[in-house]
Amino acid sequence: MTVNQRPTIKPANPNFSSGPCSKRPGYDVASLDIATLGRSHRSSAGKVALGRACTDTAEILGLPEGYRVGVVPASDTGAVEMIMWSVLGQRPVDIFAWESFGSGWLTDATKQLKLEELNSYTADYGLLPDMTQANPDHDCIFTWNGTTAGVKVPNADWISDERTGLTICDATSAVFAMEMPWEKLDVVTYSWQKVLGGEGAHGMLILSPRAVERLESYTPAWPLPKIFRMTKGGKLIEGIFRGETINTPSMLCVADYLDALDWVRSIGGLPAAIAKSEANLEVLKGFVEARPWAHFLAQDADQISNTSVCLTLDLEPDQVKQIVKLLDAEGVAYDIGAYRDAPAGLRIWCGATVEQSDIEALLPWLDWAHAEVSQ
Repeated sequence: MTVNQRPTIKPANPNFSSGPCSKRPGYDVASLDIATLGRSHRSSAGKVALGRACTDTAEILGLPEGYRVGVVPASDTGAVEMIMWSVLGQRPVDIFAWESFGSGWLTDATKQLKLEELNSYTADYGLLPDMTQANPDHDCIFTWNGTTAGVKVPNADWISDERTGLTICDATSAVFAMEMPWEKLDVVTYSWQKVLGGEGAHGMLILSPRAVERLESYTPAWPLPKIFRMTKGGKLIEGIFRGETINTPSMLCVADYLDALDWVRSIGGLPAAIAKSEANLEVLKGFVEARPWAHFLAQDADQISNTSVCLTLDLEPDQVKQIVKLLDAEGVAYDIGAYRDAPAGLRIWCGATVEQSDIEALLPWLDWAHAEVSQ
């Protein structure tokens, strides 16, 4: 086939969006256990389902003893802001940002909470700031995987085991696709709609015993909205971490999340989910290595995300947009344009719900579209 010959084989699943992400292979909404629909989330059936969302998550992720998992409002954003408003202000805070969402947490801390003792460490898209600048006596906020930059933290060696501050990690596009060093992380947040291909609007909040101790011993100077309050009388509201949610969740979304967790178990658990995502990235690595006009936005090989894979192309921004429109029109790839604040390029989701065969089928179409817009 010549480079500009239109391919004939299309991905069986053209959904490569970085959020909400592709549903799991074989997904069928009719297969969900919907016994809780129309029931109160506070009913015995509702509590069992929400409790499973917490306990099954902890089991599959292999969380250390004493770590708590809760379902909270407003997706990953809600989970991050909930913990920021609840624990920050006791000690100085270091914030690391290298893409739009990390920059958002920096804005929260400076313009909304107006923290006075704050250090910001930033980097352009494609790069990481110097993570070794983290002070172990300060609280620290960072994203594990920059969803809009395709840059991940390669390890947690820079986090001290003797730290006195809390590490707060936005890991929404990392959990279930990357190894997480839980003992180094005091607060981890994520949402269902990323690696598991779940539905939006619900966040997950994972707390270490150190984070619980902070919540029970510190009261911030600012008022807390009801949906942010995790303590009562100086004690953690344990029910939140047993499925007794602060506000009313969608039980249909809960059923969908439990289906996704069951699917992870069926393929071999967390190691298999991580391996699927890493294998998908390897396919794209081979593609980039063989084409002089395609590049990873991430500048260092060990920092390339294996979920939100961001590519830059040796084309003008308008030509990149043409490629995105061409592939959408052909029904080959949906929603793969770079994030609006990121450099022009492609962003191809490679999480565990995406099949390697679909990534492989996409690549000839990238060659074709590139040739089309380059003529």
